[in-house]
Amino acid sequence: MSGRPLAIRHAGHIWVVAEDPVQWFTRDSWWDTRRSAPVGIGNVVDIEHWRVQVRLGSSSSALRTFELRREPLSEQWLLESIADD
Repeated sequence: MSGRPLAIRHAGHIWVVAEDPVQWFTRDSWWDTRRSAPVGIGNVVDIEHWRVQVRLGSSSSALRTFELRREPLSEQWLLESIADD
């Protein structure tokens, strides 16, 4: 995923983003993980996060908050937490 999230597929359902998502970045502690990357590979320290409020499909179901995370150099998003609002 690149850019702003519009929907999330989770547990066999499509959750549509219903409110403005919030994005932030944290830093990977590469000195603890001792990961190395070839020179010129790109950003290996920024962890991207999104907090999105979603509804099930196009329904008027209650909002849920999903927090997503993507590690440096990864193409896969991880669902870090789900909260009912």
